[in-house]
Amino acid sequence: MGTRVVVSSRTYADFTPQATFDIKKCDLHRLEEGPPQQALLTREEGLSYYRTMQTVRRMELKADQLYKQKIIRGFCHLYDGQEACAVGIETGINRTDHLITAYRAHGYTLTRGGTVREIMAELTGGSQSCASGEGAASPRGRVVPLGAGVALACKYQGRNELCVTLYGDGAANQGQIFETYNMAALWKLPCIFICENNKYGMGTSVERAAASTDYYKRGDFIPGIRVDGMDVLCVREATKFAAEHCRAGKGPILMELQTYRYHGHSMSDPGVSYRTREEIQEVRSKSDPISMLKERMLSTNMASVDELKEIDVEVRKEIEDAAQFATTDPEPPLEELCNHIFYNDPPIEVRGTNPWSKLKSVS
Repeated sequence: MGTRVVVSSRTYADFTPQATFDIKKCDLHRLEEGPPQQALLTREEGLSYYRTMQTVRRMELKADQLYKQKIIRGFCHLYDGQEACAVGIETGINRTDHLITAYRAHGYTLTRGGTVREIMAELTGGSQSCASGEGAASPRGRVVPLGAGVALACKYQGRNELCVTLYGDGAANQGQIFETYNMAALWKLPCIFICENNKYGMGTSVERAAASTDYYKRGDFIPGIRVDGMDVLCVREATKFAAEHCRAGKGPILMELQTYRYHGHSMSDPGVSYRTREEIQEVRSKSDPISMLKERMLSTNMASVDELKEIDVEVRKEIEDAAQFATTDPEPPLEELCNHIFYNDPPIEVRGTNPWSKLKSVS
């Protein structure tokens, strides 16, 4: 008996392998030329970007749900709406380059190589997570000097690498950031400073917090570009441009990504007391990064509706699996609470510095 083969009516040969799209022109500071106004996208890249952004979106929505169920506790700052920033930056640099995240780090943890399981388990405080349940942090602007330090190490060691260091519009007014600009410019460090401007700090609009909202100009003698942070192709091309600038030995460069967060600042913030629901809905309907990429791919025959729906189903399944894993992953034992404070392993005995070392978990 012969084997029956069912052939789909549509094969990969039917799809457009690549297409070129017009992208928004970037605003420039101390630059004669900026990133290109066209971007080439292959079908494989498009499908990859779509899957990653959908994964980040669904992961954040699941985190919202788990928080409301009191499975995730403490602070939780969600990234939905800003997915094009993380994916665009990652695809514009090399995996050997370095990246220090800002406040909303879940998307970058995924694009840098973390798994959904590890990220979800970290949020629930699990032991099999990306940082053993100890990764709670409140970075704000204090990580910007660290990024410059990493860039200094790259230059000092003669490696053809750079560091991307991120911060939000809320942190952009901190003095330590301007001090870092100064040192990075003097020492010509291969550092890309990126301000993710999502229009609001902790409930305060940028116009009420900053005398100048042209964040891309704030490096003074550091060149800057202002980018459409809702367009993954625009972010990718701008990041490639910035990376080439750094690798050419021209020193640091500053990028402002104009983006938007759909959730409130944190889980205690409903997000509608200082902005209207209509404003959020307008951004969702006109500038959503996932919808924008989806429309580009469908309009140029780079993918089918069914194909993208299949990706959606696979992503939802992956998120559900990760959530189930995270809710059953036990917390690390109490005696390991201070394991990563000291470089030494085990830590040297210093009176009063490791009070948890003799405690034992009872649960």
